[in-house]
Amino acid sequence: MKKPIVVIKFGSASITTADGEVDERIVLEIARQVAQIQQHYNVVLVSSGAVAAGKKFLTRYSGTLSERKAAAAIGNPLLLQIYSTYFRPFKIALAQSLCERQHFANRNQFVQLKNTYETLWKNNIIPIANENDVVSNKELKFSDNDELATLIAVGFGAEQILFTTSVPGVMDSEGIVIPELKVIDKAALSLARTDKSSVGLGGMTSKLNFARLANQMGIRAVIFSMQTENALLKAIEGQTGTICMAQPKKVSSRNKWLASGSLIKGKVIIDRGAAEALLQRKSLLLVGVKTCVEQFEEGEVFHIFDEDDQIIAVAKSKWDMGDLMKNVKRKDIILAHADDIVLL
Repeated sequence: MKKPIVVIKFGSASITTADGEVDERIVLEIARQVAQIQQHYNVVLVSSGAVAAGKKFLTRYSGTLSERKAAAAIGNPLLLQIYSTYFRPFKIALAQSLCERQHFANRNQFVQLKNTYETLWKNNIIPIANENDVVSNKELKFSDNDELATLIAVGFGAEQILFTTSVPGVMDSEGIVIPELKVIDKAALSLARTDKSSVGLGGMTSKLNFARLANQMGIRAVIFSMQTENALLKAIEGQTGTICMAQPKKVSSRNKWLASGSLIKGKVIIDRGAAEALLQRKSLLLVGVKTCVEQFEEGEVFHIFDEDDQIIAVAKSKWDMGDLMKNVKRKDIILAHADDIVLL
């Protein structure tokens, strides 16, 4: 039978020491445990740490965009070399996969990426993905590698996504790890601290938001720390960290791509009546739109927020919103058809 897919994301804080150096002790543990996981899963590793590995070679590094790009260019081959060194005793070859946001926004390019990964898996090779920082422009960048890992997981139909972090999991107000989140709602998101590590871009809020997207697409997510013994083996069995439960939804591959891979061009806020209609799988009418925060054109994808400013869906527009708001008096026209709306 075809192996299920697991995406494992390592943040910079998870694989570096306090001095910002790649922690080879952790990389050895990753190799040892992934070697066992690979027997049962097709594995994708999404690893941060390239900037952390390369910035020491730049004099007076201050973290500007161009310096981060230069550090990534230096650090990516160094990071892959370290991983390869520790995977080699387990007879596992690795392949580098530098991704850009457009590879997911363009459906044809994404299919090519997927076909390449499947060829690697057939030959027992594990891809290590990272953002192609050297050429990615600011508008088309991933928000962080949590997003990259989630896009891969959703697009490839992964069974699980594992997020490593610098803390043991999602913690309550008393600092106790919450073992399971059935739904990531406003209450769950309020538990996240807003700070980030000194070496990474993401934080717990980022992980929870992308875990929520994965859950809505039927993928289980686990947020945990590599400092736990056999952390990866335990995480994949749901025995450590915080398990964010997959929602029982059937979403077509096209709509999975629409919800995660497509470039979001705009944002509207809708009233309660329109929100209730969407939950009943009805189309979005212009009459239900309270505000167009960011305009978009016909065929572009936009976010739909409710009156509490909570994102509830993404949709593909049937109209140029700018022209619609200025020139069309009728409000009973369909802004987005039900088939082009994905609830989140």
